[in-house]
Amino acid sequence: MDNVIASFIFAFTAVFVIVNPLSGLFTFMSMTSGYQQKSKNQYAKKSILLAMGMALFFAVAGSFVLNLFNINIDALRIAGGIILISVGFNMMTAKVNPIVSSTGIAESTDKDFWVFPIAIPLLCGPGTISTVIILTGGQDIWGVLIVLIAIVAVYSIAYLMFRSSEAISKRISYTGMLVITRPLGLLLSALAVGMIMTGLQNYITDLLRNLLAEFIEPLNGTAAADPAALAGAADTATGTAADAANPPV
Repeated sequence: MDNVIASFIFAFTAVFVIVNPLSGLFTFMSMTSGYQQKSKNQYAKKSILLAMGMALFFAVAGSFVLNLFNINIDALRIAGGIILISVGFNMMTAKVNPIVSSTGIAESTDKDFWVFPIAIPLLCGPGTISTVIILTGGQDIWGVLIVLIAIVAVYSIAYLMFRSSEAISKRISYTGMLVITRPLGLLLSALAVGMIMTGLQNYITDLLRNLLAEFIEPLNGTAAADPAALAGAADTATGTAADAANPPV
């Protein structure tokens, strides 16, 4: 039971930090200013469902996608960790999300802003996709289920935050958001370093195992030669020795 709780807390923390609902919330508030609350709730629901659906899809089908393109899970750990370090650094230095610029927001139409940039990539970008695939990689059915529950929990919280955007904006200013975001960026960077270290460790272990196997295999091949050939050689040696011991008269 303790392992289940620990696994859920780890998965929830990793997904929550990379999704960072506060980042999407303030963009959502700026793009829905002037909308009635009913319309805001509809856009919030659609954006959250789209982002959560993508995260769940890659969490379940991530291994299939990796196998389809012949990508090693440890390669994804290293690449995803590098991406997450970049995102975490931007969070700590309060920089604008490099994927979503003000130009991109301005170019989005009134009809599809809930798709871009709210759902994609603010709520489900490359970092989120990499994270959920890594979390489910190599897990059994129960481990995958824990990650899926954590994903649903994170996006449920994000949905409640989006529905309560007006109340939250009155209590948390943009500066307050930065104060909360910077420690999350540090935590995200630490998680990313752990992913990279795990990927490198597995790569080095596999490399050493392969080198050791290549070194031992020739030795095993010599020691375990064809038994019939060894028997024939033994018979020949025995016959030669017998002839030498009993020379013809």
